[in-house]
Amino acid sequence: MADTLKKLKKSLSLKLSFQAGSHCPRPCGSDRTHSAAPSSRLSRSLSFQPSKSSRKTCAICLASLRRGQGLAIFTAECSHSFHFSCIAANVQHGNRVCPICRCEWKDIPFQAPTNVIDDRRNNMARARVSPFDATPEDANAAGGRRNFPTALQLPPEPELFTDDELLPVNSVASASPSRAEALTVKAIPEFIAVAAADAPPKFSVLVRICAPSLPNEANHLDRAPIDLVTVLDVSGSMSSKLPLLKRAVNFIIQNLGPGDRLSIVVFSSAARRILPLQRMSDSGREVAIRAVNCLYSNGGTNIVAGLKKGVRVLEERRDRNPVASIILLSDGQDTHNVRAHHQSMQNESSTNLGNELVYLNLLPALICPSNSVSGCESQQSTIPVHTFGFGLEHDSMAMHSIADASGGTFSFIETIGALQDAFARCIGGLLSVVSQDVRLTIRSLSTGVRIGSIPSGSYKNEILDQGQQAVIDIGNLYADEEKEFLICLSIPLSAPAEGKESTESTQLLEVMCAHKDATSMEIHQVEGEKVEIRRPAVVSTADKKVNLEVDRQRNRLLIAETIADAQRMAEIGDLEGAQALLAERRAYLLSSASAQAGDSLCNWLEAELREIRERMASMDLYERTGRAYVLSGLSSHSWQRATTRGVSTTHSSGTVGHSSTSETRSYETPSMSNMVSRSQTLNFALVEQQRHNMDPRSHGLNFVTGEQQQQQQQHK
Repeated sequence: MADTLKKLKKSLSLKLSFQAGSHCPRPCGSDRTHSAAPSSRLSRSLSFQPSKSSRKTCAICLASLRRGQGLAIFTAECSHSFHFSCIAANVQHGNRVCPICRCEWKDIPFQAPTNVIDDRRNNMARARVSPFDATPEDANAAGGRRNFPTALQLPPEPELFTDDELLPVNSVASASPSRAEALTVKAIPEFIAVAAADAPPKFSVLVRICAPSLPNEANHLDRAPIDLVTVLDVSGSMSSKLPLLKRAVNFIIQNLGPGDRLSIVVFSSAARRILPLQRMSDSGREVAIRAVNCLYSNGGTNIVAGLKKGVRVLEERRDRNPVASIILLSDGQDTHNVRAHHQSMQNESSTNLGNELVYLNLLPALICPSNSVSGCESQQSTIPVHTFGFGLEHDSMAMHSIADASGGTFSFIETIGALQDAFARCIGGLLSVVSQDVRLTIRSLSTGVRIGSIPSGSYKNEILDQGQQAVIDIGNLYADEEKEFLICLSIPLSAPAEGKESTESTQLLEVMCAHKDATSMEIHQVEGEKVEIRRPAVVSTADKKVNLEVDRQRNRLLIAETIADAQRMAEIGDLEGAQALLAERRAYLLSSASAQAGDSLCNWLEAELREIRERMASMDLYERTGRAYVLSGLSSHSWQRATTRGVSTTHSSGTVGHSSTSETRSYETPSMSNMVSRSQTLNFALVEQQRHNMDPRSHGLNFVTGEQQQQQQQHK
């Protein structure tokens, strides 16, 4: 029996040797010295159980697989390892079969095509598959092991980021005259009449500007195309959040048009541009999605490096779309910059707020104009950075400061599932810009009528000619977006003409607006209404009623100021004082005329104050979620623009499935709402699909139905 087994093993060994040798025929009579090398090489590549020594060798180039030799190592789901460059070249045409065990791979190394834009981008995004892309089936196929390379293998970045994909010659459509004239300006006085003998020092006039709508069936040519740079945190702390980050960025990619361009910058301890500014055509989307799906997390957090890289992408581009913006997401503190500057400031007995101002000094002038060097200021406009603080450990003070300095908004992503909706809300606005360089000019029309102040939030205003004129710089307006400003005036006495009663009117203001159409680039001047009031000797009861629109705007400004004051108190540990201030202003708000009339904005403001009080119940709660919630609210109020602000503890949204509180919808435009609805519909479909796939009853029903059909056929 033993002899029989030996003969069988020898026979099988000769058969395998012959099959291996048949792949590399050699002439008869060749000696064993020459035949041993190719035979050994082939048998090594065909062996299903390589020896211990062969596991340390790349089966493609036969070189060592030791780490630390400057070559990335790729370990496949079947547990076999290769040099990344070797296997990337092997699978570049879609080959998914392991050269050793012939196992078919589900995930393969990604290598960007060489003909995407130009030759300088060859192998731009050569990367390994992220371990966070692996499915449970992948892990089971790999025996439960998840061995992956530790770094991206990318070529050196160019000295200048001038490799942006060029725009088509006629990429910007001309705007129709009707849309160009649709931007409207309206002015409303606080009272319609003031007694001739009165001279109020603070008379308010509400100025409202409304942007036009996009067509109902708007396509990508009906709006201004955008150059967007996403600056994404891929530090080690992002490991559990990376799958949803990829899904959220892929949502952005799918909703950009062929005229829009996207660049992706990632940062951990250092920053890297993994996708040049590229048009989101079908092929561009494919390359962008593959680049996103190859992301993995590792290292520390260097926000400043990521922003500098993102700014360079926009600063050095050859072509320029009308709208440019940066989206910054991080879940942690800048471990490479903030800590060092905090320590240096502590030596000078500075406050945390002072530390944040010092942190801003590290940022490029294009997002922090105060850092411009005298005589070397850039010709480009400030690039808004919309920041997203992810989770409970991010630096909300720094993220808010960056957004506010650049003209962007700060959103607080409290729960991991709200990220895609938050991105959707932001790009819903960015993809609907209809007017740019919007500038309001207010001019006094009567002697003695002087402009005293304009509480315009973060929008810059300037009062000129001793109060005879003022300007407000608004910048970009989204479709259907409204901005409201209170102009505080001093009004003189009205002396009646001889022989006449004091019933004549006083002209107060003239409001004009200049703006650039975002698609045609044409400059338009919009004449606003002239504001005047009656000046009777005696004011009637009806004339004494305050305009509710002016009153609600005064309430909004008061509550925004209250929130800022409460936040400053909380920062120095005076939570009791902050709570008392919030309660006092809430009572004042509820007694106002607009609140008594059931105004929806006042209801929202009251709910916001209650929410902030809840989050200031203790210092621990304030530091975990309260600070970020308050700062995202201040960002929303100061720019009159919607932000994502966490999950409410006191009230919920009226929209089914909405991931954040109802206050986010106060400044939300229809374009923002539609994009958020699109995100929620997609998420709902994914959840339903996963639930259906996991429900054994769905498979059981299908099986029973199939069996019944088979029985019926047999019966027939």
